Amino acid sequence: MEYSADEFDVIVVGAGIMGSSTAYQTAKRDQKTLLLEQFDFLHHRGSSHGESRTIRATYPEDYYTPLVLESYKLWQEAESEIGYNVYFKAHHLDMAPANNKVLHAIVESCGKNSVPFRVMNRDQLDREFSGRVRIPEDWVAVATEHGGVIKPTKAVSMFQTLALQNGAVLRDNMEVKGVERDGVRGGVWVCTENGERFWGKKCVVTVGAWTTKLVKTVGGIELPMQPLEAAVCYWRIKEGHEGGFAIGGDFPTFASYGENYIYGTPSLEYPGLIKVAVHGGCPCDPDKRPWAPGNPLAPNTLTPLKKWIEGRFSGMVDSGGPVATQTQLCMYSTTPDEDFVIDFLGGEFGKDVVVGGGFSDHGFKLSPVVGRILADLALSGEAQGVELKHFRIARFQENPKGNVKDFL
Repeated sequence: MEYSADEFDVIVVGAGIMGSSTAYQTAKRDQKTLLLEQFDFLHHRGSSHGESRTIRATYPEDYYTPLVLESYKLWQEAESEIGYNVYFKAHHLDMAPANNKVLHAIVESCGKNSVPFRVMNRDQLDREFSGRVRIPEDWVAVATEHGGVIKPTKAVSMFQTLALQNGAVLRDNMEVKGVERDGVRGGVWVCTENGERFWGKKCVVTVGAWTTKLVKTVGGIELPMQPLEAAVCYWRIKEGHEGGFAIGGDFPTFASYGENYIYGTPSLEYPGLIKVAVHGGCPCDPDKRPWAPGNPLAPNTLTPLKKWIEGRFSGMVDSGGPVATQTQLCMYSTTPDEDFVIDFLGGEFGKDVVVGGGFSDHGFKLSPVVGRILADLALSGEAQGVELKHFRIARFQENPKGNVKDFL
């Protein structure tokens, strides 16, 4: 098929990690691809920038683990094509009270998906990490080899570069205001704020915290996604212990399930500092963020976090307070069940518009496979080897809370 300069096989709206990965996938398959971004490329106003994200295969929902295992392979494949690393390997550690339902579900998921794991009590864990990680007497820990850290901004740049090398057209500062059905020849028209129009056989929408607004404008559908602004906290490792908590050794990425869901990574981006934070955030409008300085953590969140650090790291990490707190580095949109939305928009668009969103603060690690799936849906109408029933838009019509989870 012959195209004019403004006609494409696939138009991807949103050049964060999901859109950039999707554009890489479609361009790699010899599809004429356009990637549009409303701000500058690699901007700091969304969910895809910053210095580190965790990758782990331990999920209480067993349908995520196969996606993570595929993502490990796809990360390494993209790295081999670009010639540098964005993924840094580490083991992973989950910890919780012995009767915690989430941890039990993680163990069941590991077994179902053939992910090797070890369960350790307090004494075993103490020996494993020479006292650097400790848990209460009535807690247990689950260790796997499937952990690691990803460099976010570098990863987005990687996928954009690979998309460009495979023939994609990349345009930033192109805010999309609408998508219209072409009733004459099929396909869609993507319309931007500055008046430009692009025709595509297919369109993929991956606009992060702006998903709810754009999907409502385009398809009239109210998606229950709430943008949240979260705090990323860094804590100082005490002098003489820095090497024991650094990436590249035996210190793992980690998650703790209890009254709060606490997660963290080995020291990587800032020497001598370790990232430890609480999952969750404050509701925000992505177009009206406060950009306020200071620590946004409420005392009822910061106090338990300080106590957790004091009890876990044997005094080797200063628990007096974070030395750096960055709200500008983390905004994400969450669904009621914290599962993704990966589906066709439907309605008048049928299968011509695909939506990926609601990645709920745990999607970055999966961006290579999400990009593969979104490309599959756009190009063939189905995703190869993946069951997507948990990610349907219609689930919220059946139950406003989405997927029911036995471990909650």
